Amino acid sequence: MARLADYFVLVAFGPHPRGSGEGQGQILQRFPEKDWEDNPFPQGIELFCQPSGWQLCPERSPPTFFVAVLTDINSERHYCACLTFWEPAGPTQEAACTEDAAVREENADEGGPVQLSPATAGPPGQLFAPKTLVLVSRLDHAEVFRNSLGLIYTIHVEGLNVGLENVVGNLLTCIIPLAGGSQLDSVEDGVRTISLGAGDRQVIQTPLTDSLPISRCSVALLFRQLGIANVLSLFCAALTEHKVLFLSRSYQRLSDACRGLLALLFPLRYSFTYVPILPAQLLEVLSTPTPFIIGVNAAFQAETQELLDVIVADLDGGTVTVPECVHIPALPEPLHSQTHSVLSMVLDPELELADLAFPPPMASASSLKMQDKELRAVFLRLFAQLLQGYRWCLHMVRIHPEPVIRFHKAAFLGQRGLVEDDFLMKVLEGMAFAGFVSERGVPYRPTDLFDELVAHEVARMRADENNPQRVLRHVKELAEQLYKNENPYPAVAMHKVQRPGEASHLRRAPRPFPRLDEGTVQWIVDQATAKMQGAPPAVKAERRTTVPSGPPMTAIVERSSGLHGNSARRLEVVRNCISCVFEGKMLEAKKLLPAVLRALKGRAARRCLTQELHLHVQQNRAVLDHQQFDFVVRMMNCCLQDCTSLDEHGVAAALLPLVTAFCRKLSPGVTQFAYSCVQEHVVWSTPQFWEAMFYGDVQTHIRALYLEPAEDRDPTQQVGEAPAEDERSALDVASEQRRLWPTLSREKQQELVQKEESTVFSQAIHYANRMSYLLLPLDTSKSRLLRERAGLGDPESASNSLLTSSMAGSVAESYDTESGFEDAETCDVAGAVVRFINRFVDKVCTESGVTSDHLKGLHVMVPDIVQMHIETLEAVHRESKRLPPIQKPKLLRPRLLPGEECVLDGLRVYLLPDGREEGAGGSAGGPALLPAEGAVFLTTYRVIFTGMPTDPLVGEQVVVRSFPVAALTKEKRVSVQTPVEPLLQDGLQLRSCTFQLLKMAFDEEVGSDSAELFRKQLHKLRYPPDVRGTFAFTLGSAHTPGRPPRATKDKGPSLRTLSRNLVKNAKKTMGRQHVARKKYHPPGWEHRGPPPPEDEEDAISVSEELEPSTLTPASALKPSDRMTMSSLVERACCRDYQRLGLGTLSSSLSRAKSEPFRISPVNRMYAICRSYPGLLIVPQSVQDNALQRVSRCYRQNRFPVVCWRSGRSKAVLLRSGGLHSKGVVGLFKAQNAPSPGQSQADSSSLEQEKYLQAVVSSMPRCADASGRNTLSGFSSAHMGSHGKWGSVRASGRSGVLGGDVGSRLAGRDMLAPPQANGAPPDPGFLRPQRAPLYIIGDKAQLKGVRPDPLQQWELVPIEVFEARQVKTSFKKLLKACVPGCPATEPGPSFLRSLEDSEWLTQIHKLLQVSVLVVELLDSGSSVLVSLEDGWDITTQVVSLVQLLSDPFYRTLEGFRLLVEKEWLSFGHRFSHRGAHTLAGQSSGVTPVFLQFLDCVHQVHLQFPMEFEFSPFYLKFLGYHHVSRRFRTFLLDSDYERIELGLLYEEKGEPRGQQACRSVWEYVDRLSKRTPLFYNYMYAPEDAEVLRPYSNVSNLKVWDFYTKETLAEGPLYDWELAQGPPEPPEEERLDGGAPQSRRRVVWPCYDSRPRAQPDAISRLLEELQRLETELGRPPERWKDTWDRVKAAQRLEGRPDGRGTPSSLLVSSVPHHRRSLGVYLQEGPVGSTLSLSLDSDQSSGSTASGSRQAARRSTSTLYSQFQTAESENRSHEGTLYKKGAFMKPWKARWFVLDKTKHQLRYYDHRVDTECKGVIDLAEVEAVAPGTHTMGAPKTVDEKAFFDVKTTRRVYNFCAQDVPSAQQWVDQIQGCLSDA
Repeated sequence: MARLADYFVLVAFGPHPRGSGEGQGQILQRFPEKDWEDNPFPQGIELFCQPSGWQLCPERSPPTFFVAVLTDINSERHYCACLTFWEPAGPTQEAACTEDAAVREENADEGGPVQLSPATAGPPGQLFAPKTLVLVSRLDHAEVFRNSLGLIYTIHVEGLNVGLENVVGNLLTCIIPLAGGSQLDSVEDGVRTISLGAGDRQVIQTPLTDSLPISRCSVALLFRQLGIANVLSLFCAALTEHKVLFLSRSYQRLSDACRGLLALLFPLRYSFTYVPILPAQLLEVLSTPTPFIIGVNAAFQAETQELLDVIVADLDGGTVTVPECVHIPALPEPLHSQTHSVLSMVLDPELELADLAFPPPMASASSLKMQDKELRAVFLRLFAQLLQGYRWCLHMVRIHPEPVIRFHKAAFLGQRGLVEDDFLMKVLEGMAFAGFVSERGVPYRPTDLFDELVAHEVARMRADENNPQRVLRHVKELAEQLYKNENPYPAVAMHKVQRPGEASHLRRAPRPFPRLDEGTVQWIVDQATAKMQGAPPAVKAERRTTVPSGPPMTAIVERSSGLHGNSARRLEVVRNCISCVFEGKMLEAKKLLPAVLRALKGRAARRCLTQELHLHVQQNRAVLDHQQFDFVVRMMNCCLQDCTSLDEHGVAAALLPLVTAFCRKLSPGVTQFAYSCVQEHVVWSTPQFWEAMFYGDVQTHIRALYLEPAEDRDPTQQVGEAPAEDERSALDVASEQRRLWPTLSREKQQELVQKEESTVFSQAIHYANRMSYLLLPLDTSKSRLLRERAGLGDPESASNSLLTSSMAGSVAESYDTESGFEDAETCDVAGAVVRFINRFVDKVCTESGVTSDHLKGLHVMVPDIVQMHIETLEAVHRESKRLPPIQKPKLLRPRLLPGEECVLDGLRVYLLPDGREEGAGGSAGGPALLPAEGAVFLTTYRVIFTGMPTDPLVGEQVVVRSFPVAALTKEKRVSVQTPVEPLLQDGLQLRSCTFQLLKMAFDEEVGSDSAELFRKQLHKLRYPPDVRGTFAFTLGSAHTPGRPPRATKDKGPSLRTLSRNLVKNAKKTMGRQHVARKKYHPPGWEHRGPPPPEDEEDAISVSEELEPSTLTPASALKPSDRMTMSSLVERACCRDYQRLGLGTLSSSLSRAKSEPFRISPVNRMYAICRSYPGLLIVPQSVQDNALQRVSRCYRQNRFPVVCWRSGRSKAVLLRSGGLHSKGVVGLFKAQNAPSPGQSQADSSSLEQEKYLQAVVSSMPRCADASGRNTLSGFSSAHMGSHGKWGSVRASGRSGVLGGDVGSRLAGRDMLAPPQANGAPPDPGFLRPQRAPLYIIGDKAQLKGVRPDPLQQWELVPIEVFEARQVKTSFKKLLKACVPGCPATEPGPSFLRSLEDSEWLTQIHKLLQVSVLVVELLDSGSSVLVSLEDGWDITTQVVSLVQLLSDPFYRTLEGFRLLVEKEWLSFGHRFSHRGAHTLAGQSSGVTPVFLQFLDCVHQVHLQFPMEFEFSPFYLKFLGYHHVSRRFRTFLLDSDYERIELGLLYEEKGEPRGQQACRSVWEYVDRLSKRTPLFYNYMYAPEDAEVLRPYSNVSNLKVWDFYTKETLAEGPLYDWELAQGPPEPPEEERLDGGAPQSRRRVVWPCYDSRPRAQPDAISRLLEELQRLETELGRPPERWKDTWDRVKAAQRLEGRPDGRGTPSSLLVSSVPHHRRSLGVYLQEGPVGSTLSLSLDSDQSSGSTASGSRQAARRSTSTLYSQFQTAESENRSHEGTLYKKGAFMKPWKARWFVLDKTKHQLRYYDHRVDTECKGVIDLAEVEAVAPGTHTMGAPKTVDEKAFFDVKTTRRVYNFCAQDVPSAQQWVDQIQGCLSDA
């Protein structure tokens, strides 16, 4: 409860003491006369009763009323209600007045308060003196005061019969309730009805909440007078502490305007000068320097003109004048515009409807009081939005004994995104806000409307921003609450107060206002006081609660969404960079760093950096290596350089614990922390920053004091961030503690106070340390004083903080003399730091209530802390100078094959760019992957470089370049420049025949001895003493040593014994030979250990009943020989001979006799020719013993043997070594009569002639014996450069066909025009009279020989290149494709080098000769290829001929057979040509086999649909035939392989997981897993003979020579390749945004086919993946593919087109089919680009016409449309005899009369056709005979044979009738056709 009025005063006019004309106020009476104890009487009250001065008036004016406000020394406001009326002046008053009438007139002229009016004039000369009744109160109940004073005046004027003393006494003793009516028990307690004893009644309503101001209508009036913009200006001016002056002629208006402005400032309290009505005598107050809000009568406007810094608001004129020198900061946008628009809606509700065509009926406008509350509600919302989340920035420094709270202003501004905002900055720095924090920061107190609004309604306000109606609704809701606060019970607001009558002031008063009886009044007051003392003391009823904190703050202006997306990407970059740094990926980090440094301009990225680094500290990864340390420090510095000194985003605060955590070891015992490298930032020298940090940490620790240990998690969140749900904030903890405080015992209270004080003290020590870390420079010896750093010594910048004097003050302060420093400079630095820390400690400890003893202790401690740190820094500085400038990246270890071992660990090198542009990022574009920094490793198998590009923009791309050690062709020392060292360094250039080049410069840390050791070891591995030292053997031995050799208990000899016997016998036999004639001696193996033991013997036996004539001189085979035979039969060549029908080791002698050729085991002991296989095909008529003599005529004893027979023309292809010159002479010169002493050579020649005759006679007769001179058909035109023979002619460097042949053939008639493109002329040019046998021989051998016209064979002398030319050409090719250094001049240097190498010319010649042989064979003549020693070019030609002629060799299995037969068995010298051992070092590498593969590749390009294998298969073989990884391509012949025990090793070993020793086995294993080697375009045409174009212009450079994959090195070791890239996961593991599936594929870095497989591979992969997902075992890809192909083949298409092959067949001549269809190796998807060759001018031959007929039939039927997918005229089961050596099998046969085919399937429901017999080829259907292996139960008449042009098919039906039915059906079908 409180008194309504404290004093009642009667003030009257009195003369001025100095005798001037002005009067002055005199207090006539005051009640009570004694001051109240709690409220002394305010002095100077008489000045405020007449603010314009006390003056007499000539007329009687009406009474006036206003309320003046006085503020006492305790900032308590006293409301002085003044009611003034005029009475006739007494004589003394008049005298005083007349002395200066002029002054009065002057006042009147100026429009002063005196208004002369005839109506109000009294008697002439009568003057009236003012008299004022004053009520002084601390409560603001203006209406009650007006009524009460009016009642007293009415009693006086109207002469009512009421004692004035009683009324005044009652007024002074009236007690009313305090604020908080809503919290009281009843309406009567909140509403007080008073009566002053004059029959009056007044109702006083106390506001519900004391803290909410009472505005009545003042705010609404203020807006009406000044308008929105002006009021907003005044509002901002008052908040930002400017001087505001109101002018008006009305005093009541002035006090209302001031009250209204103050009400708008709520919840802030105005704490500066506040004088709503300033008396004229006090006008000099306007010159005060402090801010104020003052009201002055407009009469004194002139006096206000010279005030330069005062904002003047003229309430009467509605203007606000802002001087030029004053800047009022505006509200931040968008709050300013939002507030403006809401205010306009409240003040002018019709504005929204003004434009409507049919405005709705207007609701009644709000009353003025209600509008007043609505306007206040708008400002209340504004403050809630401005100060949203302020409680998250309060620091609870102390809880007991009294709360000490600090506000983190910088964090608040930073979180709100208003750092640059002038308005908010000034508001937060103002006194009003400081009062707000101390008053409202308390966590446990009564709450009001603002607390609720700021805590719970901000989200709603943000949501309503764009909806004016919802905003207005919210404003009205708040206005209701404000109105209810002022008028809690509007229903009882009834007053009954007497008022004076109309114009009562004009009536002559009966008497002056009487003097009241003091005694009576005092008695009434005393009575009431006594009664009050008896009553219980009035306690202010407060309901205290924990103040809600509300949601954490957000920025006022949300950033646009585009920036958000962008920032997410930037944060990703920051995170990636940090993870790269900590994972040691320095190049990647280096690449990302520029982007990170740009990103760190943004606040989010800086926060992200601190969080990421914090995580690494938590994971104990704070000790960094030098490079990591440099990166972390750079990022920290970048973060800090954009921080302001206040650190508004808390970045420096977050980094502060990190800079004292991250460190690096400089030397044992010396650690450098990151803080020594981030000191150059202004934030560290800002006291406010340290204070905010200190208070934040103190709050954390104080909170921890009162939390349970489980809850005590150090909150790492930033200031302004919400803690986790279950964490209690410091304010919550403090609130709880404040609630409990009164209940604690005194001892407990003391203990808590002591604990808190100790906590603050310990933090002060900690911060003294931290500050010394960041303020003392690393090199304290330099006089780099701290005063140079902003803020530490600059008095201006320190003015806002506690720094008041320069830090770099006198060195000779007491501190410096005490501390005993000798070095004055160090003293200066140290002294400045000590003074800075001491000031800080003083301020924070005083504010936090640290005891004076503790504070003194701190002052003693600080100098020691600083000195100790200086000593630590000296060692760090010394060691940091010794750091090496550049840190090397970590070595990347290569992946190794199983069994591959490191010989030399990584030597640091730089891989330099060679002449290839791709990797160096030259004109070809792409990233500069080279030069790269890394290491070179030497393993037992490869030389490997792994490293990373030195170009930081390329980043963390691992560069791998490697090649097999065995492929090294040249190694030379070079002098090179490295990327880091400008001087020339020693380097090494290694070149390999797999087209790789390592050009390396050794790092400076690699000594010359290490480099030399590397060279020696490389040399040792490259050239082992014998073949057992190669990787293929050492790898195999890795699996065998653990296995003890098992004694063989078998009766038959083991393979080991077999090998020994073989070699022994061979050596004996060889001893009897004329070895002297041989050039080549295979190296002996005597010094070697025995071959590895084998576990099993071979179980295959061979029939012993061999024809006597075929046996060797020993008439029977020994058991060991039998073993040899059985093994030899299994060899590839023997399997192939059986396929070709060239002979058999069958027991049936008669069958053997009927064959023209037989398999002879004459060489089974390798006695005749070591480099030939054990079994050879020779004419049936030649005896084995004659072969020995024939062999002498040929080089290396390589006599002619058959290697292939044409299925159609039955012509055979033979191969041999070149003839010895004697043999040639004996063969071709005219024979003399044999003399008795005929030389052995002559007899050999005779044998040779007989042998060739036997070959000729073994062939089917194509012409009679007289039909010779086969070449006579060639016209002279063919001798030109275009004709087939002519193009083989000498053409400059190395011609092919001899000139004598040319002259012999000249002048014949022309038969066929030449073909373009080097294509063969049509086969028709060969006349029917052709020779049965052509011998392709070396021109040099046959020089000067005149062929005998009687011979049945013809020589074709050609000029071929030698092996040494291949070697030279290959060297040049290597340099062209992989140049060692960049080309000096731009231009087509590659093409020029390629031409100079003549490699393509050699391929052209090989293809040309091969096509010639193919033509001859196809025309029915046999050919003997007899070039050089018979193992290089002969092998190339023979292999190519077979590949072009026989489709079988174009399959995977066939090609393997071809290579095994022609290259391995027939003794191509792989070890010699590849220089595999030390012996071959001088001869160098001669890649004959690679040249053959290149030829195959050229054919593959021209006929992509004819090969089952892919181009990758050829590359794979090209790589591994020199890699020495497999044993397949080691050694020079079968003989050598047997000697080492290699040839039959596959039989004896268990095939486990051990490494593959054979390349074929490896290919098989790999093919089962992946279609890597398979060509999806394989769609062969039966019996297709390929005739490729061979001109150089038609040849392409093989990409095996030019392409590389730097990502993982060569792709041919599949275990090392990564496999196809996995599709990325849809979602990242951390739930982030989905990753993109896009990926950059660099041309020379990634493997394009693997990065983007072709469509079919992709589908097969997808199929396997889906099967795996479904839990099924995935089907093998080949099975899937075959099934799909079969389905495709059988599916009839509506447009009548068949399979792609038949489409092509129908449109392309047969020998050019699919020539123009190119399918590049790589991802071309599922589309083929068809560019069909249009050259169809070739004539047709006999064979051609037969094919054409067949083709036209198939074309016809492929276009035949049918409703069914298949036409089955007749079907059923038949037994069919397999091909040679294969059993009978039951198959399901289908006769298709429509397509004219007999198809067969495995079983009835099988959809995949296993084979087709074209009925066009059927010659006869005849009864068959029961043969071996046929079904035994079947009648012999059930057998029948179908004879076709190619072979005889043997069939057997289930019974005789069905056999007859089948025969009838087939014959019927033939007759229909």
